[in-house]
Amino acid sequence: MTGPLDSLKILDFSTLLPGPYATMFLADLGADVVRIEAPNRPDIVRLSPPLDGDTSAWHGLLNRSKRSLALDLKKPGGSDVVKRLVETYDIVLEQFRPGVMDRLGVGYEELKAVNPKLIYCALTGYGQTGPYRDRAGHDINYLSLAGVSSHTGRKEHGPFPMGLQVADVGAGSYNVMVGILAAEIHRRETGEGQFVDVSMYDGSLAWNAQAASHFFVSGDDPEWEGMWLNGGSYYDYYRTRDGRYLSVGSLEPQFWEGFCQAIERPDLIKRGYSLDLADQRQLKTAIQKTIASRDFDDWLEVFAAVDVCVEPVLNLSEVVDHSQFQAREMLIEIPKTDGGLQRQIGNPIKFSRGESVYKFAGAPVGVHAQEILEQSGFSQTEIQSLAEAGILG
Repeated sequence: MTGPLDSLKILDFSTLLPGPYATMFLADLGADVVRIEAPNRPDIVRLSPPLDGDTSAWHGLLNRSKRSLALDLKKPGGSDVVKRLVETYDIVLEQFRPGVMDRLGVGYEELKAVNPKLIYCALTGYGQTGPYRDRAGHDINYLSLAGVSSHTGRKEHGPFPMGLQVADVGAGSYNVMVGILAAEIHRRETGEGQFVDVSMYDGSLAWNAQAASHFFVSGDDPEWEGMWLNGGSYYDYYRTRDGRYLSVGSLEPQFWEGFCQAIERPDLIKRGYSLDLADQRQLKTAIQKTIASRDFDDWLEVFAAVDVCVEPVLNLSEVVDHSQFQAREMLIEIPKTDGGLQRQIGNPIKFSRGESVYKFAGAPVGVHAQEILEQSGFSQTEIQSLAEAGILG
């Protein structure tokens, strides 16, 4: 079985979430991804609960279908192995602070000298330039500095940590994939490789598209619950009598009018068209009182019969039992190294030709060293020497 990206060969030096998520996605689509791991450095993704056999469920997901090669790049000769590998593995992803790969002898300029067609993608928090280039950060920090947190939250509580890593995945992983694939298309047309600089801070700035557009024209800073789509209008979540929630996205006139009819409040229809946020806050109070008058299951029955952009807030156990989830075949089971199977969320992209490739869950450190090195032209004598020198861990 092959995927649409089966011609790509990637060396992945990244850790934690953003880089590994990107290469997991590319591996799902057929890319041959080799993860280069330090043999003696603890990997919190492997050790994070819940553990599933010899590794964590989180690691099993992020590193599915990736082969593992343990290399100690601080030992003499470690960088030479990478330089041999990039003769064929001509896409590199790394997630260190600027300059770290250079100090290890495997930075862009050194690897490009071996393979001028190399595509080298560096994923960092703040990019390769600027006063923050060497500064540490995480998802919550990038969203804060990019202004996203200044208009994502509630007036009475302020910003809140989201259940998804928007900066890590949305601004990091996905931009890595776009950057690598764009560079690959360019290389196929011109024969030129290049350096791809992806910053999670930059990506978070770009996710400000709607709020920034408003700011650049009006000069007004967006505020919590100050816009139609951030809680400033009736587009919001509403609590039912038994403590569950409904999402109401009935923006277009036909959906709004249908919603008001469904909750037996046709008197609210005209009020929904007001652009005044004070009017919207009063309208939300009226909707909340109505929704709070009945239980969650009662409202499910009401809204199952109408198409007005209202859906229940489900927990994950309900999600996997949902008919739409099952129809889209998003639950997969892939082999683990202990012979069992691990359930995971599958790749969301469907193709009319070919399909996603799921080979195995994340593997133990360095377990594929022998086959990777053999396939890359290393002799048995060379492999044995690398092992004896401690380069392979």
